[in-house]
Amino acid sequence: MAGFPAQREGVLYLTEGGQETELMYKHGHELPEFALYPLLDDPAAVADLRDMYTRYLQVAAAYGMVPLMGGLDYRASPDWAGKLGISPVALRDFQLRAIDFLRDVARPFEGELPEVLYSGVVGPRGDAYGQDLDITADEAADYHSVQLATLREAGVDLVSAMTFNSVPEAVGLSRAAAAAQLPLSMSFMVDGTGRVLTGLTLRDAVEAVDAEAGDARPDFYGINCSHPDEFEPALTAGPWLERVRSLRPNASSADKQSLCTIGHLESGDPQALGAQVGVLSRRLPHVDVFGGCCGTWDDHLRATAQALRRDAAAQETR
Repeated sequence: MAGFPAQREGVLYLTEGGQETELMYKHGHELPEFALYPLLDDPAAVADLRDMYTRYLQVAAAYGMVPLMGGLDYRASPDWAGKLGISPVALRDFQLRAIDFLRDVARPFEGELPEVLYSGVVGPRGDAYGQDLDITADEAADYHSVQLATLREAGVDLVSAMTFNSVPEAVGLSRAAAAAQLPLSMSFMVDGTGRVLTGLTLRDAVEAVDAEAGDARPDFYGINCSHPDEFEPALTAGPWLERVRSLRPNASSADKQSLCTIGHLESGDPQALGAQVGVLSRRLPHVDVFGGCCGTWDDHLRATAQALRRDAAAQETR
């Protein structure tokens, strides 16, 4: 399979927002182990998911952006499925159903969108808010290859690794994705000091994964589950920064772990967030994948799309 498309003039990708926090706090669904895909067996939840993705697609259509649809399978890996009592056979079925569901939701928008791409989302083996210091690259490659095998079967356009902080795990996943011939986006999560939770600067983490993964390095990198106030200081100048192509911020700069357990939606100020992302897009013109993470929903995506297209129009008139 070819890699993810190179940057194209005028083409911007829009991912979904923070589906878990929206489903929990706006719609009242319980998510044991923070897993979304089991909701596919709940008709009421499926209706809420369909509505959520429809609103997201409406934003993409309104602003001429390419949807990069994913998000149900962040916890669809063996250890997390085991905690939910889901067998390997049932897990594969859930993964395939998750991608089929996204394709079904997007079908009515054919003709309204430039194209639609589909992403399989991979989370870390352990707690994203811990340091995962014990996993080796070989262990990570073996572990994540199970989820990737099904994503290849599902025919996704990209594997989106989210909330990673361990370099060895990122290297192992990169090798597994290359072996499966799947394009990979590797998103790290940074704290208020601009470092990933294992203590490395974002620059050091990106450069280390590229060096250790070699020919199997990710197609590009991203930042997610961090507010721009947190990650902007990490965006130091250098060739490494050209490898960062995706920004998926949290709505709030509140503590990351609390955003998933606080009991209500910390949605921040959607317009302010969109404006911040717009400023970053002018500084980083090579970034073309935008979306949201915890606390964000279609209001935040719309504000971001407005800012991006407004800036693009202003540049064209100069």
